[in-house]
Amino acid sequence: MRRLAKTSASVMLALPLAGCDGSQSALDAHGASAIELKQLIIVIVAVCSVVWMLVMVALIGALWRNRPALRPPASPSAERRMTIATIAAVVATTIIISGFTVMSFIATRALAVAGNHDLTIRVRGLQWWWSVEYLGTSAERFETANEIHIPVGRNVRLKLEGVDVIHSFWVPSLAGKQDLVPGRNNELTIRAERVGIYRGQCAEYCGMQHAHMALLVVADSQDDFDKWAAAQRQAANPPAEEELAAGRQTFLAKPCAACHTIRGTDASGKTGPDLTHVGSRRTIAAGLFETTRGSLAAWIADPQTIKPGNNMPVVPLTPDELRSVSAYMASLK
Repeated sequence: MRRLAKTSASVMLALPLAGCDGSQSALDAHGASAIELKQLIIVIVAVCSVVWMLVMVALIGALWRNRPALRPPASPSAERRMTIATIAAVVATTIIISGFTVMSFIATRALAVAGNHDLTIRVRGLQWWWSVEYLGTSAERFETANEIHIPVGRNVRLKLEGVDVIHSFWVPSLAGKQDLVPGRNNELTIRAERVGIYRGQCAEYCGMQHAHMALLVVADSQDDFDKWAAAQRQAANPPAEEELAAGRQTFLAKPCAACHTIRGTDASGKTGPDLTHVGSRRTIAAGLFETTRGSLAAWIADPQTIKPGNNMPVVPLTPDELRSVSAYMASLK
């Protein structure tokens, strides 16, 4: 029985620790500002734990001494000791809170350290997906969605904009969070110290599908990032097979082209995500599914059942049209 109790206690203590690791954890930091925030969290928790224990010891001691059998008679010296203890507690509280304030200010400054020469990306939050535009000269600019690639070891400045409601950009392993407010431009600096894939999430409730508004930040080596960016700047490859050509024709003939852009075709809509290289992204629908031909077909067939309330309508397609369009989407690498 005792062994069972110990095992149960160990499991209960281990469960909260499961959230301290992984691709979306503020305690598994791999970015400069995220590391500073993690250190700040640890210091605050440690100091507050010590304060809590001291308060508990003082409280238990006071209750013990206040028993009728041990209660000391009132005297000037006792009053003086209580006054000194109270003043010391107030001074200690002031020092601790002031220290926390200074440390928080220093850590917050790390959220915006990038300069104009650093890689700059505009991230726009919409219900419920992320528009990502790499800025620069006209030859360098391109647009993607729900997935951000950055080079390791470089500061990346994010220009954050909210389009419809307030969203909040948060990739816990790389940086603190920053709101995207309609009509206001906010900035955030992220930096990855090692290659990896880091998951982010909208951290401000923004409607029915708030929980399904995720994104990935992929940290590549500089060479890999340059290759990826060069590929993303290219227009979509022409279909190499009859089925893919039929899929493109269906896409352009249906309302799809009014909402989405596929560079290299007549599709130039701006309401939905840029699909020029949708097949190269790891997920679709803001992190809802892994990108496969099957998940693309399911999403195209009935987006309102999969993600109710989103802005993509159901477009009537025959089975053959659905197969060819999903194949064409998957081919857009």
